[in-house]
Order: sequence, then structure tokens, then C-alpha cells
Amino acid sequence: MKKMKKSLVVSLTAMLTLCGTTAQGQTPRSENFHGKYELKEVVVMSRHNIRSPLSSGGADYKRVTPHNWFEWTSASSELSLRGGVLETEMGQFFRKWVVSEGLLPENYRPEGDEVLFYANSRQRTFATAKYFSAGFLPFANVEITHKLQEDKMDPVFTPQFTKMNDSYRQKVLDEIMAMNGGPQAWMAAQQSTLTLMEQVIDMANSPAAKNDTLHFWFDDTQFILEKGNEPKMSGGYTLANSVADALVLQCYETEDFAAFGHALTREQWRAICAVKEVYDRLLFTTHAAAVNLSYPLVSRIRQELSNSDRKFMFLCGHDSNLASIGAALGFQFPETENALELHTPIGSKLVFEKWSDGTDDYVAINMVYQTVTQLQGRSLLSLAVPPMVMPVKVQGLTANSDGLYRLADIDTRMAGAMAEYEAIEDVPASVRTVEAAQNPAAIYNLQGQQLEGFQRGVHIVGGKKIVQ
Repeated sequence: MKKMKKSLVVSLTAMLTLCGTTAQGQTPRSENFHGKYELKEVVVMSRHNIRSPLSSGGADYKRVTPHNWFEWTSASSELSLRGGVLETEMGQFFRKWVVSEGLLPENYRPEGDEVLFYANSRQRTFATAKYFSAGFLPFANVEITHKLQEDKMDPVFTPQFTKMNDSYRQKVLDEIMAMNGGPQAWMAAQQSTLTLMEQVIDMANSPAAKNDTLHFWFDDTQFILEKGNEPKMSGGYTLANSVADALVLQCYETEDFAAFGHALTREQWRAICAVKEVYDRLLFTTHAAAVNLSYPLVSRIRQELSNSDRKFMFLCGHDSNLASIGAALGFQFPETENALELHTPIGSKLVFEKWSDGTDDYVAINMVYQTVTQLQGRSLLSLAVPPMVMPVKVQGLTANSDGLYRLADIDTRMAGAMAEYEAIEDVPASVRTVEAAQNPAAIYNLQGQQLEGFQRGVHIVGGKKIVQ
């Protein structure tokens, strides 16, 4: 019988008992579990840690408030100093865990291809991987694989449409229109939070509102679906998303639940994060879009899970990567606990644990993230004081009594998503319908109606244009 080892755990507040057996990944695994299974490999798909807002200078999110935002410790869109510290701590936790499981020895120095770190070439993703590696393998100067020049988007991590035709585009649009009663209804449900955000940032007295009344708006939302680009949304709701993003990042960085003098509850912060959730889910989580957007990463993760020579793989990208992978594969991400974001918190990791019973291989899938208290407090993590670890369910598949899915079933699911992508016909714009050729950007309003004459680089907020 193998020696009992500790496994990924979460705080006691997250404990859940099912039929007398603790849910996988939420408490230390039993001696019986370790007597049956051995950990063979871990594949981590990570979101970058805390960064500065994506725009700087005359960015819209700055123009809609008279207040000064937090003085960031990094340039626009780059990993913050706090983000680096937090990611190092997460790497240390993972090190203690894999050592306790016997996957790697303490102070391990990689041999051959047993360990691989691969990050998008954006500074925030590369730096996240570098800081994680420093905590994970402190005796090894790990090389972070990245393929492009600094701050360029690697196509593997870019959630872009690489195939397109008119019928496929319409299918994506139909799924967008079917989500939560349609985009307009879903956005309208955020109205009370949008009003709260206007009050928090004192929008009425902002430079952008100097000569007119200004509000967050969503009736002008337009969707842009075109090959070679990420799905996009234009209009006032994009500004609301940008402001919500900056507010949440500032909350983490300042260790303060107040914003510009307004004390906010945890529930109000989660509501602000829900504004971002609507934006991200509309663009990245329809199944039709996700099999296209996530294809490079799904194929890479599938390849890694069948690599008998690999012990640990760390991929670092973005929340849009996590969202599209989940939607493509039918993953049911749990609603988070002790976090502001609802499904993919900052710095979160989608973790695939490959276990073997000596005959068959199995997979446990977890979402691992630092709690908001750990993010603000820069808490030291350990097996005794772990981050949150919540199991991810797979729609249509049933885990065994130990909370594990058969690797063959997960592989079949991944192969199916890849086959869906491969079946998409990629029709050149030159041979599409006359209407599509005249409007290759394929822009649609909230009712799914195709539009013409779209003016790029302009937000229309409350009837007033704010040019980027």
C-alpha cells in the first residue's frame, strides 16, 4: 500500500460531503485513495495574475471619473508587483503538493522533457509563468517557452476565429442571442450595478461628462465576428466592462473594499464582477464559438495528457482561454467561493491531474485560485493553508466514486471538440454571398441584425460619442 500523501485542499468553509465520501479535491485524499492511485502528471492551464488595466494615458476608463486611479506598479496591461508575489506563492504551494504526492522530489531540477512551461508572449502571461516557476522549482532556472517578441499574442493563446463562413457565423450569433434571454435582457439585468458604478466613480462630474449627461449604456451594443480576430463587442457596455475591470484590480492592489471613498460589500463587488462576466460569456462561451477559439489549446492539452514522458506542464494565458476551453469541452465551472469573480478569478488555474491505478488512467479536474483575502493579504500558502480548490464537473460524464473521470472519456470529449472545429468549412470572403462580401466585418446589433457603416474606434455612451 502506498504511503498516504496530502492532496489539494481548500478551507473548511468549502467542505462538502457526498454519501459519506468527501468530494474530490476539497479535503485531503484518503489512505484508501492513495492505495489505489498514483499521480502520474499534472497539466495546469493558468490565467495570469494581477495586472494593471489594459489601457493607459487617455483611456476611456480614466475619462469617465474625476478621481485618480491607483498608481500602478507596472505599465499598462503588465503584471503588477503584487501579482508577481502572489504567483510565486502559488508556485510554492504547487511544489509542496507535487512533492507530497511523490510526483517530483524536493528541490527538483528538471531532466529532459519532464517539465515544460509555455506562456503567451504578453508580458503579464510570461511574467506569471516566470514567477510561478521560481516558487515551483527554486533550484532550477526554468526556461519559459514563448514563441513571439515581447507583448505579442501567440496564436495558440489568441481566442480568435481561424475558420469562418456565413452559416457558421449565424450559428455563433444564434447561440449568443439565446444566452440568458438575449444580450439586451442580460445586460439590462445589470442596470442596478451599472448605476452603482456610475455613483462610485462619480461619472456625472467626469471630464467625459463635462458638456452632457453621461451614463453607462448597452442599447448600442454591436457584435463583430470575423476571421482572424477575437469575437468583439462595441458600444457602451464595453466601457462598463473596462471600468469594472479597473475597479476590481484596484480593489486587489489597494487591499481596500472601498472605491473612491465608497464602502462596498463583497456582494456589490461580485455584482461588479458580474458586469465583466456578461461581457466575457457572450463573446467566449457559446459552444459554437468556443470550439473554434480554443482549438489550439484543447489540442495541446490533449497531447500533454497522453505524453508519458511529461510530469508537469504549465500553460499561461487569459481568462478568455479558460472560458472557451470550458465551453468547448462541456466543463461546468463551479461558482466560486471566497472570490470576487464568479468563475475564473484572477490568477486561477484549470488543473488536470492524471492518476493511474496501474491498469487505467484517470483525470481529476479542478479550479484552483487564491481567495480575495489571500490576494489582498499576500498570504503565505502551504498544504495547511491552501488556496481554494473546487472540482470541475464535465457535462454528460460521470466521475467514479473517487471523483475521477476516465482519461479515455476526457480524451474522447477533446477529440469531439476538435472534430467539430475541423468540420467547420472555411469559406474565403471572395466567394461568400454578396451581402457578406460587402460587409466582411459581419457586425450585428443586440437583436442579431446585420449592420453596415460601423465606425471603428468609437464608443457611443448614453447618446454621446467618446472617441478612443
